[in-house]
Formats: sequence, structure tokens, C-alpha cells
Amino acid sequence: MGTMTSRTLADGHAADEGRPAAAANASEKTLLVLEAVLDHPRFSDVVEATGLAKATAHRILTTLLNRQFVTLAPDGSYLPGPKVLSLAGRALQRIDISAIAQPFVDELVARVRCTVHVGVANGDEIVYLIRADSDKPYRMPSRVGLAIPLHTSGIGKAVLSGYTDDGLDHYAARTGLPRRTPNTITTPEALRAEIARVRRLGYALDREENEPGVGCVAAPVRDHTGTIRYGLSASTLTLEHNQEQIEAMAAQVVAAADRISAALGHVR
Repeated sequence: MGTMTSRTLADGHAADEGRPAAAANASEKTLLVLEAVLDHPRFSDVVEATGLAKATAHRILTTLLNRQFVTLAPDGSYLPGPKVLSLAGRALQRIDISAIAQPFVDELVARVRCTVHVGVANGDEIVYLIRADSDKPYRMPSRVGLAIPLHTSGIGKAVLSGYTDDGLDHYAARTGLPRRTPNTITTPEALRAEIARVRRLGYALDREENEPGVGCVAAPVRDHTGTIRYGLSASTLTLEHNQEQIEAMAAQVVAAADRISAALGHVR
């Protein structure tokens, strides 16, 4: 689960309030133990991670066991209980990527003064979920709900960076890598080389590969499992920004994408 470790939480309390974990109130102690037991299956590890007395940790664990937030495996180790799994499932169903990402998108628009998109992988395509325009007098030829092939866009290539090489070959065979512009990648070999570059750099470029005169830089967005399901991009007209200027925005786009990933529960 995408949470801080108990030691991090304890240290945070110590830094913020000037007191050790053992001095936390009952609610805080319960949360410390619950977070620790999700990462540490053994009682001794839970005690060490929380910094609580053994008797206190045992009492809280007993309550968590009785309330089904924790369960015991046959070997005596602790596992997440059905109550935790049910709550996690209900929380995941309510995740709205658009609402979570919007503040980070707005901040990025203000920084780079370009159109910012968030897209989600849907089969072999990227579907735009967010389009936020800058104060420029022109608008990008895109819209929320528009679906485009993965290999022709920066966001799509960011998503493809999570594929294995075999997965890339299967994608190429399924789709035939249709050409959208003279710059579109159309061979499996070129696609593998491009995605290797994306993995190495941590961001992808669209060099007028989907729409003539439009370029972008994009970064992957990971969900709570670390899976790349989304992407974030900053798009502009190549008449205004050349490729070097577009690529210079990469650090800001990657940073915003990482913040969205963290908000979705991804922990590095």
C-alpha cells in the first residue's frame, strides 16, 4: 500500500512535536502499529519499527486482530486483514485521477506556459483525461476524450516505457505502427530504440510524430502499484519552441508527474 513507513511517521512526529513515538496518543499509536504491520510481518519488527513498548504493541495488535484489520498466517506472521483489504478496495474505486492531478497540472501550466495533458492507457491507445491551456492565443488540436496510438505521442511513449521488449514487439505486431506524420515511428526496431531512450532519460518526446507542427515532452505517471497507467505532457507549437527548448521543460514535467504518482499512492 502507498503509505509512509511507521518509522517515517514516528520521526515526523518527533520532528514536528518534539516527542518520541512512545509519547504519542492512543490513536497515533494505533496508526503506527497498523502501518508497521503492513510492512513487517513479525512482532519484533513491528516493535522496532514503531519504537513502542512490547506490551503496548501487543495490546494494539490484539485489537487490530479482533477487528479484522490484521490476521495471522499459519506461521505466526501478521498479514493485512479483510477489513484493510475491503477499505483499500473501496478507496481505489473512488480514485479520480482527474481531480487528483488537476492542481499539479495547473501549477505546471503556470510554470511552462504550454498546454498540459494527462492521458490514460486504454488498450493500444492513449485517451486524454485533462487538457489545460496556457494564456497563449492559440490552442492545441486536442480535446478531452481524444484517443491516439501509443507510439505516436509523448504520453503514449511514456506508458510504453513500462512495457517489456516482448510487450513492445506484441504492440507493434497488433497495431502495425500506423503512420500519422512523416516523423512517426513505424518499425519495431525503431520503437524499441526509442523506448530504451525513454527508460534511460525518464521522459519521452513527441517530435511532430502525431500532429505536424506540434511537439511535446512527457513523463510517466505511476499508480499505487508502480504500474505506468498514465502520462503527463507539456505540448507546444514547434514554431514557438524548437526541440531543444521543448526538451528543456523535461525536468519540470517529470517533477510534476512524480508528484501526481505520489498523490496516487506510489512510493519510490
